[in-house]
Amino acid sequence: MLSDGWHFTQDIDDFLLRAGGFLRSRPALHNTPLTDIEKLRVRGSAGHEGGTAVFGRLEAAGEVGSVCYLTPRGRLGVTPLSAEQSAALAARLGGLGHRPAHVIADHDTAVAFAESWQRCTGAAPALFWRTHLHRLGTLTPPRPRPAGRGRLADGGDRARVVRWCREFCVDVGEQSSIDLIDAGAWDASRFGDRRFIFWENAEGIPVSMAASTAVVGGMVRVDPVYTPAHRRGRGYAGAVTSEASRAAQAAGASDVVLFTDPDNPTSNALYRRIGYVRVADFAGYAFDYGTSRSGPES
Repeated sequence: MLSDGWHFTQDIDDFLLRAGGFLRSRPALHNTPLTDIEKLRVRGSAGHEGGTAVFGRLEAAGEVGSVCYLTPRGRLGVTPLSAEQSAALAARLGGLGHRPAHVIADHDTAVAFAESWQRCTGAAPALFWRTHLHRLGTLTPPRPRPAGRGRLADGGDRARVVRWCREFCVDVGEQSSIDLIDAGAWDASRFGDRRFIFWENAEGIPVSMAASTAVVGGMVRVDPVYTPAHRRGRGYAGAVTSEASRAAQAAGASDVVLFTDPDNPTSNALYRRIGYVRVADFAGYAFDYGTSRSGPES
């Protein structure tokens, strides 16, 4: 029998056999690990840079209580941990010689791990992402609904989809995705496997766009939602998000989620109006290994 504690593997199939049930037990809270790990499974866990993804599970009395994964690009994802468990994970990863570029987790876990990682390695953490996680309750399409209709994007829409995703990334400062798009590596970007829906106005012109992940573990994440600047303020984002949410439910999703910017009260209010309920806060910290400071950030 395996002992309690963290167990690591590069075998994604064995990991999912042992930890898949845990991931599926809370699909909304685990939405990012579900989609990230599924992408690694489909594409292969070895990265173009020559690295291989690492998967960890925390077991106690034969039960999985948390998981983590480190992608070839250095993204460390972690499901909720206590401060003590975060410190133990940092010590274990450091002992194994891993050097994550950044960590993404629920707010408390991200903070605890970032502080523990700095104590273990001296790498200074810098907050680069914070967000609210919302889960769809009862879908309430916007009223009044703007004139027009929803339409699934097809192959002829690729140029517009790519351009609008890049504009979205510019708006939110997502440089890593901009670099991939500019390098022609669309399929390697986080948008490459998404399903896109447009809202077309009464003249049949696309005026807003929403994307969604495939159903994984009963969950779909709507991301991104984008309306060009000159089209905003007319209800298009609410209409296209409602369409994407409805399509996700029709595809079999029991949990439909999205992330929102805490500093954008307009979008937060919009998603609440159409039925989304805030369930958790998440954060991301990048690590600077060029510093020698020790101790947590003040």
